[in-house]
Amino acid sequence: MNKELEFFTLFDKFISESKSGKRLKKDGTKIRPNTVERYTLVRNEIFRFTQIAEFNMRIRVLQRLNSRELKAENVYWKRFYRKYSDYLYSLGCFDNYVGAHFKVLRTFFNYLKKDKVIFTGDVHSNFYIRTENIPITVLSPDQLQFLIYNTEFENSLPAYLKRAKDIFVFGCTVGLRFSDLMNLTNKNVEKTFNSVYLKVRSMKTSTDTRVKLPEYAIQILSKYKGHKKKLLPQISNNRLNIILKELCLKVGWTNEIGKKREKKGVAKEVTISNESKTNSYVFRFCDLITTHTMRRTAITTLLTLGMPEIMVRNISGHSSNSKEFYKYVSYAQQFIDMEIDKVHLALKIK
Repeated sequence: MNKELEFFTLFDKFISESKSGKRLKKDGTKIRPNTVERYTLVRNEIFRFTQIAEFNMRIRVLQRLNSRELKAENVYWKRFYRKYSDYLYSLGCFDNYVGAHFKVLRTFFNYLKKDKVIFTGDVHSNFYIRTENIPITVLSPDQLQFLIYNTEFENSLPAYLKRAKDIFVFGCTVGLRFSDLMNLTNKNVEKTFNSVYLKVRSMKTSTDTRVKLPEYAIQILSKYKGHKKKLLPQISNNRLNIILKELCLKVGWTNEIGKKREKKGVAKEVTISNESKTNSYVFRFCDLITTHTMRRTAITTLLTLGMPEIMVRNISGHSSNSKEFYKYVSYAQQFIDMEIDKVHLALKIK
């Protein structure tokens, strides 16, 4: 007879063992705290789903496989997949977010099979992991140059926008993730006879990077020397996202570029509402600027200006087979092609 186990009891065990270090990654390193937080988020969302949809979650242990049991399990988990994905889409989620939930569930089922020796069949292989190819938003070299060197614009800004601009420009130069950027201290700065370097170990990937700082980046750091033991002013990710949009709006980067997201593989134009929620409009360039833009801009700027990919990866901390990194390579190539087209056009006989 096949035994049934309580789903949430097992999932809580999965989370606690990931957090404590009893469960490790394939390379033997500890699961990162933000990954454990993602597990917890998925667990809590599934629990809310069971309350709303009145869906009974259970794990059935299959001691002896027969065609009837296998079919019943496949029907049960396909039904769960359909209902839970529909629930997430009804909340306004898109393919990347929904796919991330089912990726965690696949990891959980592999944990049951390999760590707990609980055989549930391969029903989780029916969970589709959809992903979206979302175009990246980055500053062009000309736009970055404007923020770095246009003193007239900088002098027109209030203090909070000046601080945000400094953080943004520094981030667009060194290519760190926001969390690493906010944790920089004097220990991350290495001075030689005629150069200044930024040395960082990534919180996410545990990779070491060492970047030579240009003069304007050194000047930014000098403004905030001794600022609460951090190299840069401290601000939350959400707050900086809001201010950066205001900063880019003030520059005048308001060209409409649109934004599309996918649900079940179907792309749909997404609009943004005004403050009163009475009207909506197409996303402008300034609306799409976030803290992620800093890292993306740094990487694409290096690639666009001709630095070899292997050197850029050394700075960014991406692995040699990183799919994420090749999004930047593709974007940089498109930018180069556009510039070459301008040259070719100029050479045409009129």
